[in-house]
Amino acid sequence: MESTGQNPPKGNRTTLMDFILLGFSDVPDLRGFLFGVFLIIYVIILMGNSLIIIITKVDPSLHTPMYFFLRNFSSLEICYVSVTVPRLLTDLCRQNRNISFLACATQMYFFLVFGATECLTLTAMAYDRYVAICNPLLYPLIMNTRLCNQLAACCWITGIPVHVGFTYLIFSLPFCGTNQLNHFFCDIPPVLKLACGDTFMIEMLVYAVAVLVVTIPFTLIFGSYVKIISTILKLPSATGRAKAFSTCSSHLMVVALFFGSGIMMYMRPKSSHLTGMDKFLSLFYTVVTPMFNPIIYCLRNKDVMVALKKFLTKWVVL
Repeated sequence: MESTGQNPPKGNRTTLMDFILLGFSDVPDLRGFLFGVFLIIYVIILMGNSLIIIITKVDPSLHTPMYFFLRNFSSLEICYVSVTVPRLLTDLCRQNRNISFLACATQMYFFLVFGATECLTLTAMAYDRYVAICNPLLYPLIMNTRLCNQLAACCWITGIPVHVGFTYLIFSLPFCGTNQLNHFFCDIPPVLKLACGDTFMIEMLVYAVAVLVVTIPFTLIFGSYVKIISTILKLPSATGRAKAFSTCSSHLMVVALFFGSGIMMYMRPKSSHLTGMDKFLSLFYTVVTPMFNPIIYCLRNKDVMVALKKFLTKWVVL
């Protein structure tokens, strides 16, 4: 006989085999419009970041540590958005939006890994600007090719073991009742809402990991910029101050966009997690911010603009 109580029997607490990503099903009339908008944004992200990767690779004047990290960051952005946006575009075109446990866990894992890698890469970029402005005479010696490669490798690898265990723990929770995931991808807050039983320990672990991969890098970046701005303000000429600040203003804008939305999403109390707000914040740091990044770095960076013009002129002539 089937149980009629509110809690399903223990044997049936993990019977869910997949989730349904509701995404933007609450606005069916806008699905075509949203598909067009997200497709255009995705193409802009792919083209913009690919262009940065190419010009920083082929132009000898951009073979410096700053542009080495920018090239890594642009590669990372392509990976980061490709975890969520293609699936979002597909779901906007079809009725069946089911996603298996394995696919959901895989999406969450890569999203978390690439997100953590972005935080660490932005921290490495801040360190590069700190050395360049605060210790300019030692810059070539400190930021040598070996250290740059080690920092980049550390950024890409560090999050892998942490998030393997973290994702495993989340998907080891019992899931029962509804399988409707009110989000457009498998993010932590909406998945935890569908878990049965006590999720307090997992929620505490979410905060601990957020502190590790978001708060600590942000604090290091903030500390770096306190020293950078202090050093810039001590420069004797206004031209020197303007030039020094222009080399790090693009990075500062990207940091503010990425960390601002990330901290609001993962560090605020569970009671303030409203579905509409969660979707908006998720769209902001998964789609909007990556779209602005190549625009910011191209339009606000004179060296990149010069290299871009040279590159495009060469292709037009060919």
